[in-house]
Amino acid sequence: MKCIIGLGNPGAQYADTRHNVGSWVVTALAKRNDIPLKRKRLRAIHGKGEIAGQGVLLAWPQTFMNNSGEAVRRLVAFYQIESPQELLVIYDDINLELGAMRIRRGGSEGGHRGLRSVIAHLGTQEIPRLRLGIGSPPPGVEAVDYVLSPFKASERKVAQELVERAAECVECYLQHGVEAAMNEFNG
Repeated sequence: MKCIIGLGNPGAQYADTRHNVGSWVVTALAKRNDIPLKRKRLRAIHGKGEIAGQGVLLAWPQTFMNNSGEAVRRLVAFYQIESPQELLVIYDDINLELGAMRIRRGGSEGGHRGLRSVIAHLGTQEIPRLRLGIGSPPPGVEAVDYVLSPFKASERKVAQELVERAAECVECYLQHGVEAAMNEFNG
């Protein structure tokens, strides 16, 4: 079983923020594939189902972003996910322009504290991940304020298209593997 994890912050006040685009992708995947996200334990909202013929666990940690690894570790233990290669972590990235995305096999956290927490709790950097570009903060705006702000009206269409393309990328990853997804979506 593959475990697809969309990082974000819990609570209505964060629902529409840039930092939550990872959780938006998990929600989109759940809707596209009729997978109910009803389980609210192990510090995550999650549900099991099938995508592209592959058994999956879709999850959105209910810890705050910087503590995402706590929920991921619990999910991995409970569902007996044997290898970090069975995970795909989806998260926002201010180092990519709005609308861009990159899927990778592993690597450093690149300054993202949510991914840093996942790496620390699992003890490896070799975790597949999908980075979603939210653009850089404008001059004079701190990164933390930027990621916790909603997309501007002029950016919403691009953000929604990014979420849909990211869902397609995850489906490609599940059906054909990370190499095929990298070749098709890392353009």
